[in-house]
Amino acid sequence: MQLEAILKSYARYAPVYDHTFGWMLSFRGRSMAAGIANRQPGRILEVGVGTGISLGYYRREHQVHGIDISPDMLERAHRRVRQKRLGHVTQLEIMDARKMHFPDNHFDTVIAAYVMSVVPEPDKVIREIERVCKPGGDVIIVNHFVAERGFRRHFESMLAPLSAKLGWRPDMALQEILSHTSLHEVARHTLPPLGLFTMLHLRKPG
Repeated sequence: MQLEAILKSYARYAPVYDHTFGWMLSFRGRSMAAGIANRQPGRILEVGVGTGISLGYYRREHQVHGIDISPDMLERAHRRVRQKRLGHVTQLEIMDARKMHFPDNHFDTVIAAYVMSVVPEPDKVIREIERVCKPGGDVIIVNHFVAERGFRRHFESMLAPLSAKLGWRPDMALQEILSHTSLHEVARHTLPPLGLFTMLHLRKPG
């Protein structure tokens, strides 16, 4: 995925995202990810915060930071924070997840929901996520990963050449994340609809 194609895709999606993709993807993936973060108050980073559709899931005791590469999506996140008075959201800014402007070991929890198959160079993104997470902290990845075999694998491979137009990679393998990080896998959950998405709960060694 090239950055220019991503920005164009999300400029198109931004006005309708909440009413199309947003409600479906929030039902389990985003709420489950926030549920892990909500186990204890802390500093949270949401990578690819988009329109901010998940910001209301976090406990008010948190300090929530959100970044996104799309100004069109982030404009709607700012509007949501104002309208819903989400005072626990302390920072929303445009930032490339491949090179974040945060110090090492800064966040208690880092969440990247429906992001990794969208960003260019996901290997760099997962390494940055690991860098900014505190030792002993949690990393939650929610994403679609290509099936290992069968008809779905064949279909996803056929869609791969259309990645730029779709705005995401249908053929991204799980190992593209796990092979580029020293984060430990705590749990893995298959999510609806139809088991097309996976939630990875990872933890940084303490």
